[in-house]
Amino acid sequence: MITFIIRRLITTVFLLIVVSMITFAIFFLIPRLAGQTSYQLAATYVGRNPTAASIKAIEAKLGLDQPLPVQYGRFLRGIVLGAHYDAGPNKTYCPPPCFGYSFRSQQPVWPQMVSDAPVTISLAIGAAVLWLAGGVTIGVVSALRRGSFFDRFSMGVALAGVSLPIFFTGLISLELFSYKWPIFPNVQFVPFTQNPFLWAWNLVLPWVTLAFLYAALYARLTRAGMLETMGEDYIRTARAKGLAERKVITKHGLRAALTPIVTIFGMDLGLLLGGAVLTETTFSLHGLGLFTIEAIQNQDFPEIMGVTMLATFFIVLANLVVDILYAVVDPRVRH
Repeated sequence: MITFIIRRLITTVFLLIVVSMITFAIFFLIPRLAGQTSYQLAATYVGRNPTAASIKAIEAKLGLDQPLPVQYGRFLRGIVLGAHYDAGPNKTYCPPPCFGYSFRSQQPVWPQMVSDAPVTISLAIGAAVLWLAGGVTIGVVSALRRGSFFDRFSMGVALAGVSLPIFFTGLISLELFSYKWPIFPNVQFVPFTQNPFLWAWNLVLPWVTLAFLYAALYARLTRAGMLETMGEDYIRTARAKGLAERKVITKHGLRAALTPIVTIFGMDLGLLLGGAVLTETTFSLHGLGLFTIEAIQNQDFPEIMGVTMLATFFIVLANLVVDILYAVVDPRVRH
């Protein structure tokens, strides 16, 4: 098991380097291949309606007129050691990890993302617990009671949950439970360290809204996996040996059906940690999702690139966790 984890860690580091190269190519190489000059690329860092002097200053500070390998080396060095942006008398230092410096807000990107990350992490983890527990439980019960009223009703609700977008269910929940019946009035983020009860109370509606979409999908996947697994020969053999039905379901049936669930759970959680854009926008929660929307609206190029790198890191990290969970659920993947 230790050897398996070490191999996955080495693969993860290599994958992060590859992702950084791809991200750098998207933001720097592809525009050059499309005919964009370093001056035009520097204009994307300044924001809207920049002056020629400010564009030339940014071009010099970021070294955009230098060869691409030099720029990529400076990009990696900035993440690990920090970066100095120097243009004559104006000097700016971006401490590590430097994911860029916003010359529009005059702030490094990383501290801004760190300040917004607790909102997204709280939203993603809380909703993930709800949709994983609820979706898997409903899927298992529906598979064991195939064709019953519970099966038909739960799958109908699951179909509605998959079909309805978050901004629709979120606005409906706000209208009903925040305005018409003020059970959760004035939904806003309260830090966990400040008041754990208010932290959870204010996130109930976003959690339920986000979990409703994913729980519906997980219920359908779990049901399909359980129906396929419970018809296998080794399940009949386990029953023939006299094992208790609960042990047959949990140890043999559910364990095999959870393999695709683990895969999709890691990807979904990684994507949400990169920013739950629709949920945060609907409930006006200033996390990484709303941070991304504002960066795009303001045409703040460093912030867009920084949040892209952070989102890819979460996805790669989620893949690492999924591989380790695979080894726990199915020991055959260790070899």
